[in-house]
Amino acid sequence: MSSCPLHTTEPLKQGCHAQVKRGRKRAHYDRQLAYTIMDEALVAYMGMQMDGQPFVLPTSHWRAGDRVYWHAALKGRMGGGIVGQPVCLTFALLDGLVLARSAFHHSVNYRSLMLFGKPEMVTDPQEKARQLQNLIEKVAPGRWSKLRPMTEQEVAITGVLSMPIDEGSIKMRSDPPVDEPEDYDWPVWAGVVPLQTRLGEPQACPKLNAGLEPPNVMDWSS
Repeated sequence: MSSCPLHTTEPLKQGCHAQVKRGRKRAHYDRQLAYTIMDEALVAYMGMQMDGQPFVLPTSHWRAGDRVYWHAALKGRMGGGIVGQPVCLTFALLDGLVLARSAFHHSVNYRSLMLFGKPEMVTDPQEKARQLQNLIEKVAPGRWSKLRPMTEQEVAITGVLSMPIDEGSIKMRSDPPVDEPEDYDWPVWAGVVPLQTRLGEPQACPKLNAGLEPPNVMDWSS
């Protein structure tokens, strides 16, 4: 999927929450790398606290320039109640299973991103519709123009939250297994089993009208 425009090359801010304290050799604060992870991920997890209770909710997200947006049910926990409140938005991509010679050194190769900020609600109907178009175009490029246009009521009852991509950190691993020196001769296979997210064959809706061709999903990843 193509990424949105890059407006600034400033690194992510390393505030007291964002600075990686454990495994610092795997920490990065490069903004372009953060955008790459965000654009590739299809699900984000938003952490927040309401009435003294922590919640982590999955949601669809997208990026436009230097802001991240996500879908929110207006009557749900991600509605207006968290506007202006601190949240943590997390993205994770699993790239491989790391099989070592001992159970202790098994691991995974991954790319993860945590962002911190205070969400704002998108209230302008035209801007909200434009951002919902960005969401559809992220998951299914070229589809928006073929859809029945959204009604004013649909736009009104759909929540869209956003916050600037400002403070955050990346943690990632992309290495083979690291075993104890005395274990390298142990007679068991060791290495990395890659993991990938792939688009499958489209499955038609049971009520689909005859003669309609499925999308060429291979074009979506180009």
